[in-house]
Amino acid sequence: MVISGFYALIVLGVLYPAVILLSGASDHVGSPDFLQKMREGLADGFVWTVVIMLLASQALLLFLSVDTSQKRLKPQTHIWLSCSVGGALTALLVSGLVFSVGVGISGDQFLDRVDALIRTTGSALMTLGALWVLWGIIFYLYFRNKSDVVNRLISWLLKGSVLELLIAVVCHVMVRRKDQCCAPTVTSFGITAGIAIMLLSFGPSVLFLYKKRLDAYAVRAGR
Repeated sequence: MVISGFYALIVLGVLYPAVILLSGASDHVGSPDFLQKMREGLADGFVWTVVIMLLASQALLLFLSVDTSQKRLKPQTHIWLSCSVGGALTALLVSGLVFSVGVGISGDQFLDRVDALIRTTGSALMTLGALWVLWGIIFYLYFRNKSDVVNRLISWLLKGSVLELLIAVVCHVMVRRKDQCCAPTVTSFGITAGIAIMLLSFGPSVLFLYKKRLDAYAVRAGR
């Protein structure tokens, strides 16, 4: 609960304002335009969808990494839940990667082409949901005959977030030098999404380390 609460504070109190600052919508924290952009973002359903996906996924990964060894959940339920979480987070990473590369190459023209295909927020959420399902199925096909699913999944997410972050940072520098209008907002989302999922992976990893240490103590005590 402490780790989940701390992660929620990071997402809402650090990463969300960082999106606004990196996008160039405001020069500094506390300015009138910064507060206005904060309010506008919090009124956007897509922003809350991403935030809820991150917080819920982090909490589920913590639950799976701690409680499955104690409660003996059914293997198939465990796998499907893990794959659903991994699919949602990977969908965010892939979206941030594709959009960052797109605006890095074509700038705002890429967003105009996307807007012509996806005209509403509902269509954007449906596209994200389709990516979620696709990656969930891919993870299930890969993990269904393997053990220690959560640990493997966290390793994948950590590596993917590092790769996405490296590419998004380069694209962000490119669009800022081109003096684009909306493109920096997209690349700033890619950067913060990569950081958010990277930090998300550390929570369960920390608990795994504690669990290994406690298991070692139990073995020593039994000798």
